[in-house]
Amino acid sequence: MTQPEWYHPDRENLTWEVFGEASRHLSQEIVDSGWFPELIVGVARGGLIPAGAIGYAIGVKAMGAINVEFYTDIGETLPEPLVLSPQLDMDSLAGKRVLVVDDVADSGKTLDLVVNLLKETAAEVRSAVIYTKPTTIFEPDFSWKKTDQWINFAWSALPVITADGSYQEGA
Repeated sequence: MTQPEWYHPDRENLTWEVFGEASRHLSQEIVDSGWFPELIVGVARGGLIPAGAIGYAIGVKAMGAINVEFYTDIGETLPEPLVLSPQLDMDSLAGKRVLVVDDVADSGKTLDLVVNLLKETAAEVRSAVIYTKPTTIFEPDFSWKKTDQWINFAWSALPVITADGSYQEGA
């Protein structure tokens, strides 16, 4: 199998093919738990693609997003994660079982912030990620794989395309 141009042998590389397997496995883990969400909230941006895949796999159409900024570049973060606009309609969570989905629980600060924020309104909140790192302060309810490596995600490994046809690193 030919590796994508962004593949790096010293990193965890989540190709689109492996993502398909990972999201189905994670979805099966959620179903097997016997707990079923009424609504899925993806943490933008990294959690949006996994949230959509899980929603399709388990048949949940009610989807939402919460915008959180924490990473500013490879290995660089803000002091604490920040919830950004547009804001999630918290009233729509009232009395519901909500699954929060993100790509990775690295420090765990983003998941901790989001899950605790949603618990203020939702009846029950659980979390799912593709990867969990040993450094996390927040253990997600569902996780596909543990790793201590930097992760190249298929959807964010290449540089941003600009209007003039050039590429912009680190977005």
